[in-house]
Amino acid sequence: MTLTLTLVRHGQTHFNARQILQGSSNSPLTKTGREGVRTTARHLAASDFAAAYSSPSGRAVTTAVEILHHHERLPLRVDADLREYDFGTFERRPERELEAHQPWAELVPAVLAGRHPGLPHGESGAAYMARVAAAFARIVAAHDDPSAGSGRGPEVLVVGHGLTLGAYLWTVRPGPLVPLPNASVSTVRIADGRAEVVEAGLDIAGHGHLAARPAPAPLAAP
Repeated sequence: MTLTLTLVRHGQTHFNARQILQGSSNSPLTKTGREGVRTTARHLAASDFAAAYSSPSGRAVTTAVEILHHHERLPLRVDADLREYDFGTFERRPERELEAHQPWAELVPAVLAGRHPGLPHGESGAAYMARVAAAFARIVAAHDDPSAGSGRGPEVLVVGHGLTLGAYLWTVRPGPLVPLPNASVSTVRIADGRAEVVEAGLDIAGHGHLAARPAPAPLAAP
């Protein structure tokens, strides 16, 4: 049986548009963000989702609810471990301030490898990667049935954040962090316990990389 995870990053927010960090903080979707999410929702309207999960952040829940307008009988399950990385004292601050403190290209590889101690009053890389791994392990365990035999299995929607979804994709396919545009779609298929990234950061809404920054691979995977 092949389990398909459809990963969607939340729509563009006011903080995204202004390049302000919003890890554990929240910011509402812009008009452009809402329109982009609706475009992605229409793209996924024909998907036969067996379940839907979201980060508890308002921007992710709003995005998930819009997608589920096309899947009215499907309840939304919220998993706190799908929330975004906590940037500590840099929350709600311009991205340039973090860049001056520690460049994104240094921060993210250290976080992914579980070596970063955390920004001031923020979250350590080890704690962050552990909860992201736990969230996806729970989702896979709930919907992957090894006894079902070969063939197509269920498709599960997961709505989250750029770094969190990117971190999961990195655990499946180590390498440079894939930039995920707002409202983009990524696909992971899992068969016989082996996961494969089929698509990463498909920019359905056409928002580009304004709020999606790449980063080099860690020196070594954890």
